[in-house]
Amino acid sequence: MNALEEKLAHLEKTVDDLSDIVARQDKDIRILQARVAFLMEREASREGEGAEIVGDERPPHY
Repeated sequence: MNALEEKLAHLEKTVDDLSDIVARQDKDIRILQARVAFLMEREASREGEGAEIVGDERPPHY
């Protein structure tokens, strides 16, 4: 019985740790998405009005 309780306690700690990691990653992803959106808007404004930036465009030398 003690072995099962120890295993359960270990698994609960692991789940809590993983939950914290996922929450932190979610926050990081949201920050990075906001930064990318900002950079895309800034680059579009440098290109001129109505310019759309597409991430998979070929460079001019192709």
